[in-house]
Amino acid sequence: MTQRERVKALVESAPFHRVVIGAIVLNAVLLGLMTSDRTDAGFIDVLNTVLLGVFVIELALRLYAHGWRFFRDPWNVFDLLIVGIALVPATGSLAILRALRIFRALRLITAVPSMRRVVRGLFTAIPGMLSIVMLLCLVLYVSAVLATELYGATAPQYFGDLGTTLFTLFQVMTGEAWPDIARELLQHHPTAWIFFVLYILVSTFVVLNLFTAVVVSAMESEKQVDESVDSLLLDEVRALRVEIAQLRADYDGAPPRQPRPPAADRLPTR
Repeated sequence: MTQRERVKALVESAPFHRVVIGAIVLNAVLLGLMTSDRTDAGFIDVLNTVLLGVFVIELALRLYAHGWRFFRDPWNVFDLLIVGIALVPATGSLAILRALRIFRALRLITAVPSMRRVVRGLFTAIPGMLSIVMLLCLVLYVSAVLATELYGATAPQYFGDLGTTLFTLFQVMTGEAWPDIARELLQHHPTAWIFFVLYILVSTFVVLNLFTAVVVSAMESEKQVDESVDSLLLDEVRALRVEIAQLRADYDGAPPRQPRPPAADRLPTR
């Protein structure tokens, strides 16, 4: 086994992954503690620097083990960017990078396979979610124009112009304080409840729930893909076992070969 193969076996081992996950969690806790005034801030900063060194060594080992194939995996590139941001000196105009150090906690996504599966499912659901966002924007815009025309003069603080109405309807869509807005409007427009009921039914109970449906469908598809890959690998392993067993049976059942005589005892042939 070469040196690179030994390093690859190390970085892909379960104990190595557990150590990396523990370092990520500890680093996230330390970054949270650094936001408060503490007397041991110097010790926390030193420990945070040590953990950053651990992340750099881990990435260096993975880069050495996988070579240029390291950059073919988007999760590896993500880890490299997160750690690279932490290595930039956070001084002067780059002081904002100190706040970005918390992004190192996002490396937990790459370290935990189940979290990677969830993120892949979310990315898979993006095309369907974009269509739902467009539908939601259309419903919101049509409702805003209608509400501004109907209730703008009565309640200008909520429906005075298109921008104010859009914000009000977005608030209503989230379920925040919409009964207060509706009751105030019902004093002047007794039939306004029809608008609010229809709008909430369409925007909240129909369109927003479509987000959940699309994400769940994407998660199920991702799970089925993983299960199909696992099943294919299992079938290949079983087929290899059958072939090995057949080869052993053929080898055990073959008649023993007669040893060839030494070269000196062979008769010369013409």
